[in-house]
Amino acid sequence: MVDTAEGPVPEPSAPERSVRTRGDWVRFVLRGIGQLMITLGVIVGLFVVYEVYVTNYFSHQAQERVQHALRQQWLRDVQHGRGDPLLPLPGTSGPSLPDGNGIAFLYIPRLGSDYGWAIVEGTNASDLEKGPGHYTWTQLPGQNGNFALAGHRVGKGEPFLNLDHLQFGDAVIVETESQWFVYRVMGAPGDVEAPDPRYHDVPGREIVDPSDGAVADPVPDHPGMHPTSAVMTMTTCNPKFTAQNRMVVHAMLAQSVPALRGKHRFAMPDSIKNAYYPSRGS
Repeated sequence: MVDTAEGPVPEPSAPERSVRTRGDWVRFVLRGIGQLMITLGVIVGLFVVYEVYVTNYFSHQAQERVQHALRQQWLRDVQHGRGDPLLPLPGTSGPSLPDGNGIAFLYIPRLGSDYGWAIVEGTNASDLEKGPGHYTWTQLPGQNGNFALAGHRVGKGEPFLNLDHLQFGDAVIVETESQWFVYRVMGAPGDVEAPDPRYHDVPGREIVDPSDGAVADPVPDHPGMHPTSAVMTMTTCNPKFTAQNRMVVHAMLAQSVPALRGKHRFAMPDSIKNAYYPSRGS
């Protein structure tokens, strides 16, 4: 007690301490878990946004630079009268190709009239961030053997996002400095009009383990076999958003057309355009 002029005043008592019940602890833990899940959800959401949208933005910028550099290189070759194109003609040899540089252009009518990518040399992570990459140990466009590519399916430009939409007989068009090559997606066993029986059992599409390198062999899925025809292989992750397996599409060379000259040198030849883009006609 404290004495004052008005009389004794009681001293303040210590605040009562509340006792948490078991229900309070349960609610406390559940609230903490809820907040943690919200935080993790935000982090995962930001990661998805980055992987899909942000990486796509930077990859498309890199792809534009590769396309521009390749077109400019081809123009310089014409201006300086260089007889040797960047890519050698089938059956010939040529200079080594630097990784990360453009070597050709890829068009797939089934995936839209605006589908067009510069193919880069190499399949390292930095190469594939620029566009579909050429497995350096495989053949070049038009050559006997396997011209094999890899490309991202989700994020980093996702050039092969809809590779699973391709059907038997669909055209896959490759433009080089001197030639246009048309490959046709192969089919089920017995469906392929291949010039050699050894290609009859090469599927149009297959799902394989990431370690299965035989899909890029000169004769796909036939290690050690000597190639007699030109084929093309495209690989990407499967299913979407994972790298659990690889989806592989095989196509066989069906047509070769020389590149145009003069002011129309970068235009698609009418014989290809009218056959595979009929709505665009000449």
